[in-house]
Amino acid sequence: MPFELRFVYAMTAFAALAGVLSVAGIYYQDSAQSRTHAEAMTGGSVAAGKAAIGRYNCGACHRIPGIGAATGVAGPALNGIATRSFIAGTLPNDSPNLQRWLQHPQQVVPGNAMPEQGVTPRDARDIAAYLYTLRR
Repeated sequence: MPFELRFVYAMTAFAALAGVLSVAGIYYQDSAQSRTHAEAMTGGSVAAGKAAIGRYNCGACHRIPGIGAATGVAGPALNGIATRSFIAGTLPNDSPNLQRWLQHPQQVVPGNAMPEQGVTPRDARDIAAYLYTLRR
């Protein structure tokens, strides 16, 4: 194989690798910014929220990105919840309302399908922090 052709192949491979690394870097930066913003907004911890979602078994009813066992279909899928305008069709989607909904869904919309789970204020902040990272 001529040197020039090898050089072209090498440069093409280098450009492809640089592109992949750039996309990965942008994704990581976007993810870190989303996590920081969600934690500042809620006063909660994204990592603790992910764990709390598992403890409360939210995935039995909801499909939740990033939570492996969360494949439920009784409740709505929670992908993109951070960009939705309303929670439960009635509350403006902000941190205090999301936390209120997580703690007392039956007080917010009596008779709805989401049960009272005894979610603590701390866990509500943490779960809200995790949910606010779900932008897509």
